[in-house]
Amino acid sequence: MVGDKGKKVKGDDENSEQIDGELVLSIEKLQEIQDELEKINEEASDKVLEIDQKYNEIRKPVYDKRNEIIQAIPDFWLTAFLSHPMLGELLTDEDQKIFKYLDSLDVEDSKDVKSGYSITFNFRPNPFFEDSKLTKTYAFLDEGTKITATSIKWKEGMGLPNGVAPEKKGNKRPLSEESFFHWFSDAQHKDVIDEIHDEIADIIKEDLWANPLTYFNNDADEDDEEGKDDDGSEDDEEDDDDNDEEEDSEEEDGQ
Repeated sequence: MVGDKGKKVKGDDENSEQIDGELVLSIEKLQEIQDELEKINEEASDKVLEIDQKYNEIRKPVYDKRNEIIQAIPDFWLTAFLSHPMLGELLTDEDQKIFKYLDSLDVEDSKDVKSGYSITFNFRPNPFFEDSKLTKTYAFLDEGTKITATSIKWKEGMGLPNGVAPEKKGNKRPLSEESFFHWFSDAQHKDVIDEIHDEIADIIKEDLWANPLTYFNNDADEDDEEGKDDDGSEDDEEDDDDNDEEEDSEEEDGQ
């Protein structure tokens, strides 16, 4: 009996070693497949970047043409900003006065696309600051994201409240009465920041810049709706007056 138990234990050990060996072999094969997929994904990413670079060059003259047309439309960017459900909350009354001098907006990827991008606000001469353009740049580095921005040269008597941006918690900018132009001062005197997320930049780049006409038209549509409501009220009042006159006429005939 003891001999049988010994043989059984020995057999179990052999089976266990065989299973372990098969498992290791399967994992090694699986790792080879994953390495192959990773290589394909890297090649695909490179191809996507090449396509992005190509079409960025094709889009550039079209964007320039769009900017020329926009410059002929009064307060285009101010209206588009205010009509945007998130960006509209960021402009104070004073910001809106400054935005009336906003001539054009540009979003430009780095040449290799993956290194970063910049957002530039181009202004006509105005009574608020000396700069003709304000730029915020995002550089994607191995150690994190480096953000740089124009240091605004405010004219005498102008500037941000208290001259400095208030402290904020986390990476999201609070929706409050602080000036939109704090967004530029947020980047001042900062080193590389790891995994930074700038919600405002994302919205401008991916949403507003892609199709600003959508938001400009939103404001126009709202004006039309308000006009229709006003016309409808006037029509209702006229109908009521007509009905009153008819009732009075019927009463006179009856008498």
